[in-house]
Amino acid sequence: MKTQYKRRVCKFELKLASYSGSYYFERIRQLEKALARKPKVLHLEMIGDGEMPADTALLIRSILLQRSPKTQLVTNARSSLQGGSVLVWLLGDQRLIRDDARVFFKRNPLADEDPVEVYAGIGDAEPKYKDSYTDVDPEDADYVRVLQLINEFLPVNEFAGRVINVPVLREFGLVENETVDNFLATAFSKNERATVFT
Repeated sequence: MKTQYKRRVCKFELKLASYSGSYYFERIRQLEKALARKPKVLHLEMIGDGEMPADTALLIRSILLQRSPKTQLVTNARSSLQGGSVLVWLLGDQRLIRDDARVFFKRNPLADEDPVEVYAGIGDAEPKYKDSYTDVDPEDADYVRVLQLINEFLPVNEFAGRVINVPVLREFGLVENETVDNFLATAFSKNERATVFT
């Protein structure tokens, strides 16, 4: 006989710490377990002054996109956000942020490089890793992908390298705007989830 678990609200804390790979790996495992229980709401509490690595942010994004369609994601930034943590926060169906917190992401690290590309599939080209003596780094390519995904919510070209405060986020409908939250959640999650499962 199957045991019926009551769908509930699940609080999940994610500390934003630089150079804490093992911490993120453990929290990612715990996040997958929390989502496997298919809670009605997952509150992702983000706290700390570190910058989440781009690859970690992309991994968390892929996990969050695979959650049950019945699980609502609430992202709560209790600290200022930078880099990859901005992307994770933007993925929330509902986004909360401390009133005096700020959002920051660096400019495209490959923008000044020669556009060297490698075939990565039909229609997909990524910056080529030349060798260990060049300035092009695979981590930079991950960060460029993070910027592309942030650009679905905020104009990256205008905001990269600038500190963004809560009133600006409010102007873009990213906080305290239930209508925009619902529209973005529906528009992006359905398209992305369809891509993930195909």
